[in-house]
Amino acid sequence: MKENLFGQLWNFKMPENLKPEVHSFFDENTNAACYIVKDPSTSACAVIDSILDFDLASGRTSTSHADMLIEVITSNQWTLEWVIETHVHADHLSAAPYLARELGGKIAIGANIESVQKVFGKIFNAGTEFQMDGSQFDRLFEDGDEFEIGNLNVRVIHTPGHTPACVTYIFSDAAFIGDTLFMPDFGTARADFPGGSAKDLYDSIQKILSLPSDTRLFLCHDYKAPGRDEFCWETTVAKQKELNIHVGGGKSESEFVEFRTTRDAQLSMPKLIIPSIQVNMRAGQLPPAEDDGQHYLKVPINRL
Repeated sequence: MKENLFGQLWNFKMPENLKPEVHSFFDENTNAACYIVKDPSTSACAVIDSILDFDLASGRTSTSHADMLIEVITSNQWTLEWVIETHVHADHLSAAPYLARELGGKIAIGANIESVQKVFGKIFNAGTEFQMDGSQFDRLFEDGDEFEIGNLNVRVIHTPGHTPACVTYIFSDAAFIGDTLFMPDFGTARADFPGGSAKDLYDSIQKILSLPSDTRLFLCHDYKAPGRDEFCWETTVAKQKELNIHVGGGKSESEFVEFRTTRDAQLSMPKLIIPSIQVNMRAGQLPPAEDDGQHYLKVPINRL
């Protein structure tokens, strides 16, 4: 039944001349990749999974990484139409509102952000003023939604597991898959955050692997697997199906769930999870300033 569903889901073709231009930017401080995706037929572009620099020890933010994107976009006279997130990141802060303020563009994420906001709104005791309906974002994408960047058609699919709100964006021969698969030699994303599910992650990965074998897959992270000296963040469906150490070679759902659950129990929390979630669940905005005009981040004790 799943194979039939996935077959129907991917039964669409894009014109060959509308393959997106993908410009990648990797941040070694957070091991995160972000992307500018441009329509080759117009000046329109989108930024996927932007990064706001944050120093945990001092509590200071900076916009160096985002400014690099702005320089590329403005120097090429491109038009930023969308600033989109694959999910609420737990390992870096989003620069979405800064980019939208400087260049324009709508901020968007998957519609299941509401479930993430409800879980973490309680964990961080965000208060009644914190809206848990996704209204901080300009658009919430449902599974199967489509939208345009210039003349590029983009399809959105729900790919939960790492978080309940994860989505994948498909542009012709390129898919931006968030935290689902890593490079084949590193495996897959964790699934133990509140609301995560190893079973859901396996199902989401199967959706991605049902794409045409030559589909380019652009990842959120890389950590350099043992024996590899360079960071990598682009692979293909074919390589993942053949070589991924966690799901390649036709590994079953039960094998994956057992492995992922055991592995996740041994992992520590990401070092930036506390600030990242509080900011990213607000579409990249800091928590409201308190009566002294200062923004504060909370540290919930014994909750994560």
